[in-house]
Amino acid sequence: MTRVLVVDDEPQIVRALVINLKARKYEVDSASDGATALRLAAARHPDVVVLDLGLPDMDGVDVIKGLRGWTRVPILVLSARHSSDEKVEALDAGADDYVTKPFGMDELLARLRAAVRRAEPTGGGADDVLVKAEGFTVDLVAKKANRAGKDIRLTPTEWHLLEVLVRNAGRLVSQKQLLQEVWGPSYGTETNYLRVYMAQLRRKLEADPSHPRHFITEPGMGYRFEK
Repeated sequence: MTRVLVVDDEPQIVRALVINLKARKYEVDSASDGATALRLAAARHPDVVVLDLGLPDMDGVDVIKGLRGWTRVPILVLSARHSSDEKVEALDAGADDYVTKPFGMDELLARLRAAVRRAEPTGGGADDVLVKAEGFTVDLVAKKANRAGKDIRLTPTEWHLLEVLVRNAGRLVSQKQLLQEVWGPSYGTETNYLRVYMAQLRRKLEADPSHPRHFITEPGMGYRFEK
């Protein structure tokens, strides 16, 4: 059974989440502050953490950093903070996804299920290296993309960007993380690079580049690859 740790200092939100999660057969622990959250995570080893950033004793970003010091458990941030900078800070600290309050319960539960699926071990089989999307495939070992039976010519930079997104399928990857992984640690603000190269990937791989289905932009935050 999947165990969820809910971290929020608003009792009504905790209550709503606990009721909805338990109704769907999740085991649920809850904490109203960061220190309790870190202690419960160490003791109970949750499969996913739902975390509010505005906690009474510490910033939620510090909780993320504390968790990332020892675990890769999926972290779904739930916050009333709307600014892109704060969202990006949480993602750069190690959060896997971000839902803004007020939120729809169905959307939150779908994001939670997706985070848990991505964290499950896949067994190291061929599915790890051959990623199939609608209309094209990506072979991570051969470093090739194939669309409609034909190999697609990609530049080294296009391939590296594609590889990072595909290896994080379904997960929002921040602009800063993409820039640093593809261009190097001294990069972090050159978002125009990403716009140019994402447009090129869409043109080469999407059926309708002007309405992308697989390479999704999260404005001000980053990009997500969906199969």
